Amino acid sequence: MKDTASRVLRVGLPSGSLQEPTFALFAKAGFNISGASRSYKPAVDDPELVIRLLRAQEISRYVEHGFLDCGLTGKDWIENNGSDVARLCEMTFSKTSSAPTRWVIAVPEDSPIQSVRDLQGKVIATEAVEMTRRYLAQNGVTATIEFSWGATEVKVPDLVDAIVDVTETGSSLRANKLRILETIMESSPQFIANHAALGDAWKKAKIENLVLLLKGAFAARDKVGLKMNLPETRLAELLQALPALRNPTISKLATDGWIAVETIIDEKIVREIIPQLKALGAEGIIEYPLNKVVY
Repeated sequence: MKDTASRVLRVGLPSGSLQEPTFALFAKAGFNISGASRSYKPAVDDPELVIRLLRAQEISRYVEHGFLDCGLTGKDWIENNGSDVARLCEMTFSKTSSAPTRWVIAVPEDSPIQSVRDLQGKVIATEAVEMTRRYLAQNGVTATIEFSWGATEVKVPDLVDAIVDVTETGSSLRANKLRILETIMESSPQFIANHAALGDAWKKAKIENLVLLLKGAFAARDKVGLKMNLPETRLAELLQALPALRNPTISKLATDGWIAVETIIDEKIVREIIPQLKALGAEGIIEYPLNKVVY
């Protein structure tokens, strides 16, 4: 039997823009992380977890080589690093939206470059060098690709002909008078694991439980629980009006002719549906937040 002291799962989480939404997701999953502002080794209220805060660009390499057992990082950096890791689930979230981020080729608005093939012999700046090189090769284009440490969008047109950068809304590119030429790939956070860690029975079970809770927390985003009392004669009308995630739970009340109804719905439609429920005769309507929805 494995020594209890050695039962520790090393988890890599991204610092930077993904840190806040990642911590919020872990909190909904039941894991409270603290002290991240002072150290790359924040505390977590599970003695079987060791959290390491790292740049998203590095996490897949550390997981692949076994420094970390598992972690959360972008699909883009897994692809850019060519990391051989197990991909366990994908969760589309970021600091500003629930849409995937996009890696795009961008050029100045007045550039004569109209397609990726026009980049032949040009100079391109990007942080995702390998991803860009592979994409150009797929299109039969040879260009000079320079690694950019940041602020990539300000380097055109004075230093380079084009950039490959990540964007969510495209607003920063437009603000810098850049036009998107093509999208190289879309990326969302993925939970990954080291193959050897999955070969360890205890670590595999711990990772699977962690993924289950994270997926449950992710599924609960933007949803709420709703329960109410209703005259039993109005049930058929309510079932037509209620856009339930699953069939609602219905139970008898002690008062004859009344039932209790409970379901899960999208939070954004609550303000529209509660007046409808009231008009159907519902009473005692309660809306409550959800931390997890596990299917």
